[in-house]
Amino acid sequence: MDNINKINSEEEEFTLTLTLDNGMEIECAIIATFPVEGRNYIALLPLNHHDVLDPEEVFLYRCATIGSGNTVDLDTIKTDTEYNKVADAFDALIEATKMVRSMAGYNS
Repeated sequence: MDNINKINSEEEEFTLTLTLDNGMEIECAIIATFPVEGRNYIALLPLNHHDVLDPEEVFLYRCATIGSGNTVDLDTIKTDTEYNKVADAFDALIEATKMVRSMAGYNS
């Protein structure tokens, strides 16, 4: 997949409309962008289509911001090795966020 997707930002919530190879469009919340070994990646959480998708499924893609920052070029992760590194980095990011929130007194 080599899509260019528009980022929508309203009230501090950033979303992206993802167009799958089968033409289905999925509105996703942007959870995080993060680097792994010199490449940038994005984690997306689908906000709709829970009838055909696992509601806790997160999509991970390579990404590059284009232009003024409101357009993103997505590319699939090419190998299992690359995917595992990216998934591990994302899991570590989530755990670090939970720890910071816990230390700050937030409840989740």
